[in-house]
Amino acid sequence: MKNIKRVVFAFLLVGIVFIFVSCSGSKYNFKYWNNCDSLTNLEKYVENATNEKSDNYIPVEDRIAVFDMDGTLYGELFPAYFEYLLYAHRVLDDNSYKDATPEMIEAANAIRNNKYTWNMGNTKGLELAHANGQAKAFAGMTEDEFMNYVKEFAKTNAEGFNNLTYATAQYKPMIEVVDYLQKNNFKTYVVSGSDRFICRVVACEAFNIPSDQVIGMDTTIVGVDQDKDGLEYQLNHDEKVVKGDELLIKNLKMNKVIAITREIGKQPVLAFGNSSGDVSMLNYAMNNKKYKGEGYMLIADDTDRDYANMEETNNRKAQWEENKYNIISMKNDFKTIYGENVVKTN
Repeated sequence: MKNIKRVVFAFLLVGIVFIFVSCSGSKYNFKYWNNCDSLTNLEKYVENATNEKSDNYIPVEDRIAVFDMDGTLYGELFPAYFEYLLYAHRVLDDNSYKDATPEMIEAANAIRNNKYTWNMGNTKGLELAHANGQAKAFAGMTEDEFMNYVKEFAKTNAEGFNNLTYATAQYKPMIEVVDYLQKNNFKTYVVSGSDRFICRVVACEAFNIPSDQVIGMDTTIVGVDQDKDGLEYQLNHDEKVVKGDELLIKNLKMNKVIAITREIGKQPVLAFGNSSGDVSMLNYAMNNKKYKGEGYMLIADDTDRDYANMEETNNRKAQWEENKYNIISMKNDFKTIYGENVVKTN
């Protein structure tokens, strides 16, 4: 009888230890990261945020983390933003599309002619020209039709790499970061300047982020027969809902903060970005008065495994350090970017 009691006690003890370890947050296996300050700082932050005895404890309902997409979770330099390449394909290569205006063609050609330029913003007016043109280029498509179009284009090989498609161009170390935060009960959002539906294709499955936690550039949504303002129009039975042809918001800079306020309704405590378009979002998280907030900026400083303009990168790094952001170096902190079998060719 005593032996049986000892065995039962041993099993109970093992179970208690297992539960304790599980609940206290066992060490996450970051297999795609090198030992680095940025990751160490994040782990310390999460440990405190999830420890009820810590001064920096954050209740589960307020653990909000927001991520930019292009250049933060997903490649943007192969050789340009994915949505820019998609737009150029639609306007210049898709024989089924016949409604491109001269302005739309001009913007598409600007993308093609400057596609190996690191910062597409150097082409004056291209950012808004693309956004307005994209709204028109895909007008009339249902959400499913558009997302299927995006998925089909994403199957193509990423320019400048071997063994990489646009569908698989997520940063593997950042997949781990999102997963790590989710396992610690952080609610993770994508807040991007790219089209919201494109973000859903690229990010939802790869990062296990629900579609209603994706915020991006928005165009109008209309009924296919709609001919007046929505306040004066009723959707008919069986009428399709489709993308309209007008830009509502290009979700960059302060617009990201506005979108977060409207759609999330809570101030984030963690924000991750890579460019000036994300500065307001990071500052918003770090200015959280209720909880300790942190901002992380990725810098594109790896010219061997990815594409980078080091002059621009160094300028940005100096700004990010001045703003007291945590710096994530793709060159030094990432063991791999897209996977060991992916090779830069140009």
